[in-house]
Amino acid sequence: MLASVFHLPRAAISAAAVLLGLTIIEIGCAPADPQFLASSITGRSLPSFATVVEGVMPAVVNVSAIQRASKTAADQTELPAGSAKDQSAQGGLPPSALDEFLRRFFEQRGRKGAPFSSTALGSGFIVDPSGYVVTDDHVVENADKIIITLQDGGQYSARVVGRDAMTDLALVKIDAERPLPHVTWGNSDTTRVGDWVLAIGNPFGLDNTVSSGIISARGRDIHAGPYDDFLQIDAAINRGNSGGPTFDLNGNVIGINTAIYSPNGGSVGIGFAIPANLARPVVEQLKANGKVARGWLGVQIQQVTPEIAESFGLPKPEGALVAGVNADGPAARAGMAQGDIILSVNGHDISRMRELPLVVAQTAIGETAAVKVWRGNAETTLRPVIGEMPEGAETLETKRGEPEGQALARPGVIGLKLAPLTQQRRRRLGVPLKVNGVVVMAIDEDSPFADADLLPGDVIESINQRPVTSPEDATRRLQDAAASGRGSVIMLINRDGTDHYLAMSIDNIGQNRRSG
Repeated sequence: MLASVFHLPRAAISAAAVLLGLTIIEIGCAPADPQFLASSITGRSLPSFATVVEGVMPAVVNVSAIQRASKTAADQTELPAGSAKDQSAQGGLPPSALDEFLRRFFEQRGRKGAPFSSTALGSGFIVDPSGYVVTDDHVVENADKIIITLQDGGQYSARVVGRDAMTDLALVKIDAERPLPHVTWGNSDTTRVGDWVLAIGNPFGLDNTVSSGIISARGRDIHAGPYDDFLQIDAAINRGNSGGPTFDLNGNVIGINTAIYSPNGGSVGIGFAIPANLARPVVEQLKANGKVARGWLGVQIQQVTPEIAESFGLPKPEGALVAGVNADGPAARAGMAQGDIILSVNGHDISRMRELPLVVAQTAIGETAAVKVWRGNAETTLRPVIGEMPEGAETLETKRGEPEGQALARPGVIGLKLAPLTQQRRRRLGVPLKVNGVVVMAIDEDSPFADADLLPGDVIESINQRPVTSPEDATRRLQDAAASGRGSVIMLINRDGTDHYLAMSIDNIGQNRRSG
């Protein structure tokens, strides 16, 4: 159904604007910008963006990627299932919403699923007069041929210089017989929520389209990767805008459009751009080396919840909890241990877990870093030498264990059926030889652990940082913790060879959910 359009006489619109302005003042809501309000009341026009657009438009290009049949990235308009991770309370979008509505966006020509090549249309921008073009990695992924179309209609074949899937950035090169118009990077760290921005690209294949808006939020984690730090903008961006630039009003690139939050595939005013200060060093490395080398600490981390903070004696929930340490990594060589909480790196405070990968990745390889950790109810400083991230080390995910089926231990009031970790169970569950503890065989539906991140097949290694030796030992520890009045309990869990900590309130332990 088409939306209705209403036309009002100019006099009626002016009167409505004046009345609206008076109403705002009368109810005590001060407008954000009195000069802006005054200009609308007096009839003065708003500043035009035309000068900025005229200066930068020639450097914005159309990217056509002819992709291999059956492997085209354009077949996937949503992020892969299961890509949403645990939600931080300090911003971002609900994982369930992300699974359904977060989209990488560009326009595809050809039939989906057809056994022949298709063409994905995205956007990009020239950052060097010799013909280097920045775009999104998912636009050129699996491309057999890439065509760059300039504003003046000139077309050039492009070759991929380098791609970085972790930040969804790619750099391609075209060879022209003349210096090409190009744009400059801005400083995204100085942008503020509420600043004006201009997005330019090729939505739905419509060339040279400009939309305006503001920065709606900063530091968004949309669970697209370990280095999420997106600018959220409300300038209209749609399919085909992928890889296009977001400009400030000085004509500097402060972001690269990469995803939208959309229930219908179109813009609803929530878009995400990679900040220029994150993108620029990646692009420079791609230009110099064709790949990105990142700093690496060699730890598996998880969020510090209020329950975890209380269990470790940390005054407030901050930092990144070390759930595992790579045996040959920089952290292990510096003496970092499982259960440490990383509070800062080189003076950069880690208030949330997701900040640590960003800080470490941007630290120079070979640099000795000062890492402040919380250990044994006190702060201590370790000095690891930052290494280069090995291939595949950036992703450490846990998998669900399979239930054993038979209950081999009598359930206590905690509602857990536990069993010793025998060699047979160790082999069946894929538990490493270095891991010891008890196996969770089943969880009663009325157990306080039924809603926790605990699964049949998990191995409980320790409770309140003390090793567990038997099912009876684990049950007794949990019951004693409930009677101690500590407030919370923390368990070290191993799932398919990967450790993580589980903290929960003690108040629920010792009473089932049916008792009310």
